[in-house]
Amino acid sequence: MVEITDSLACLYTGRVESRGDDYVVTVPTSEIEHGSVSVGDTYRIAVLDRAESAAESTGDADGASVPETNGASDGTASDDGQRPTSRGAAGAVQPDPPVSEGEVRDVTIETLGDKGDGIAKIERGYVVIVPDAEPGEQPTVEITSVRENVSFANVVDE
Repeated sequence: MVEITDSLACLYTGRVESRGDDYVVTVPTSEIEHGSVSVGDTYRIAVLDRAESAAESTGDADGASVPETNGASDGTASDDGQRPTSRGAAGAVQPDPPVSEGEVRDVTIETLGDKGDGIAKIERGYVVIVPDAEPGEQPTVEITSVRENVSFANVVDE
C-alpha cells in the first residue's frame, strides 16, 4: 500500500507524453484554477504504475480492498463505512471526494484564493473553499457543494 503524506498538493490520473526530447505529465486545469498548484512553481511528483495501482485497489497486492460505490456517487459512505470510489481516466479506481454535502468539519485555512476566499486542504490534498476566511483560522464549516476536486463550505462556528 502507498503511504500518502499530508503535504500532498493534488492527486489525479494522467498520462506521460513524449514531446521531442522531453516527457510531459499534464496537470489538469482544475488543479491550477483551485490553487492546488501554480504555474511556474516547482513540485515533487510521484508516478504510480497504473497496473500496480489497480492490483492494490482490488486487493491483489496486499489483501486490502477498495469498496465499490454501491451505485452511489455522492460521497456518502458505502455499507462498509468506507468512502465510495469511482472509475476515473483510463479506468483507474479513483476515490470520490472525502466529504459530502451537509457534512460539518473543522478545517485550517492555509491560504487565500485568487478571489480572496480561504482555502483549506483535507485528506489527499482535497481543497475546501471557505468565503470570508483568513489564513491561520480554524473554523468549523458546513460543506455546501461538492465537486470532484474541490468543495465549497460556509463557516458555522469560529
